[in-house]
This record gives sequence, C-alpha cells and structure tokens, in this order.
Amino acid sequence: MGDQPTAVASLIGGLNQGLRAQTLRGATGTGKTFTMANVIEQYQRPTLILAPNRTLAAQLAQEFREFFPKNEVEYFVSYYDYYQPEAYVPRTDTYIAKDADINEEIDKMRHAAT
Repeated sequence: MGDQPTAVASLIGGLNQGLRAQTLRGATGTGKTFTMANVIEQYQRPTLILAPNRTLAAQLAQEFREFFPKNEVEYFVSYYDYYQPEAYVPRTDTYIAKDADINEEIDKMRHAAT
C-alpha cells in the first residue's frame, strides 16, 4: 500500500481546504492512478484528469472505466491530427503560418460531448 493512504488523506484535506490545484507526483508504477481513483471515490465530485499525451490519456480512461464501472468516463483528445502554431524565427526573419489538419471522427466526438 505504501504512501497511498497518506497521499489520499493529504489530497482530500487540500480539497476540503478549498485548494483549487494540487499535484500528485510519483515514479511509474507507484499507484498514482489508484490513488487518484480513491480520491475521486471519497470526494464524490465530477473530475477532470489531464494527461500529457494520447497514449497515457487512453490508458487512464480505460483504468478509470474499470475503477468506476457505473460512472461515465469520457475520453477526449485534441481533434487535430496535425497542428503547427504560427511562429516567427527572428534569426532568418521567417514567418510560419498556422496550419492544422482536423480529425473529423474525433471532432464529431468533441461536439457530442459539449
């Protein structure tokens, strides 16, 4: 079980104190997802979980569906297959225009969720 009960208690305490942002850090395989599932279960509030990439987002969505089989778990990723923000490169005085390729299937899911 390790530090998970302490982490859950600390995070719940922060929520009860009105903290709007908290961070849970840990190495791979230390039970961060399980810890967050326990916080969500105890706090009983809708929760938004952000992931840094699509692979981890899909993994988290699947794990939370297993933790909460009676609750709705939605999975949303950027609807861009490709996105290049506009940029300026001073060294070469080059302007790069914004360019994007939208994934139509994901865009439909995005609209269905809003």
